[in-house]
Amino acid sequence: MAEMGERDREFMGLALALARKNAASAEGGPFGAVVVYEGKVVGEGRNQVTATNDPTAHAEIVAIREAARKLKRFDLQGCVVYTSCEPCPMCLAAAYWARVDRVVYSATQNEAAAAGFDDAFLYEELAKPIPARSLKVERVTGDGEDPFAVWLANPNRIPY
Repeated sequence: MAEMGERDREFMGLALALARKNAASAEGGPFGAVVVYEGKVVGEGRNQVTATNDPTAHAEIVAIREAARKLKRFDLQGCVVYTSCEPCPMCLAAAYWARVDRVVYSATQNEAAAAGFDDAFLYEELAKPIPARSLKVERVTGDGEDPFAVWLANPNRIPY
């Protein structure tokens, strides 16, 4: 495990407190996360999958969404995500899309698997070629103008 500084420990403590509180409730899994910008928490999240019936309501996603709203931007460069557990593929992808500077986690994916939260299947599936995956993904092309051509022709588009 990497050496953590005092501030890292402080922010990780906040993420772990959210995870513990959620673990003791019936509102979601034992996961918590905070997003920090310039030394201040700008987003916090706890797993809300079962409370909201939203499979994407993982702690990191909830925290990233809140941080983006508060900062009024979709690019979270300069931010750090502190999360109680190593991010699943969805949350890790969200961190990449948000362009955060760093993700700091506590529990490993193996520790999560021992508690019944096993992401190994997802990592294995994503490594397979599309036709070999258990989720059938098929391409169907449409008629009309290509949406990417419309996008590229739009002088008011906001690249991201």
